[in-house]
Amino acid sequence: MTGRYLEDFAVGQTFGSGRLRVEKERIKTFAAEFDPQPFHLDEEAARGSIFRGLAASGWHTAAMTMRLLVESELKPAGGSSARGSTSFAGPGRCGPGMSSTSRAKFSKYGLRSPVRSKD
Repeated sequence: MTGRYLEDFAVGQTFGSGRLRVEKERIKTFAAEFDPQPFHLDEEAARGSIFRGLAASGWHTAAMTMRLLVESELKPAGGSSARGSTSFAGPGRCGPGMSSTSRAKFSKYGLRSPVRSKD
């Protein structure tokens, strides 16, 4: 079997992911193309922002989260999507040198994902 169906999951079952490191140049490259706000592109401007330092775009961290989930042990039949409820702790700063992991938890209502964490 290449994927799991709803009946293959147990309520409370949690799936973790690997870890991706957030690098300064990737923050700036992503932002330049998709979210060109000063606190994503310019370190000096970012210090004067709500984030107090260079911050990855929320779109960037969401894309990282999707990659982590797709590469995780969670393998639903038909692939992963953003269905279900999504939890975000923002606004929060995900800056250079930080890393990101993801976890998905199955509830009686279905898979609740992605839940991101930073350290």
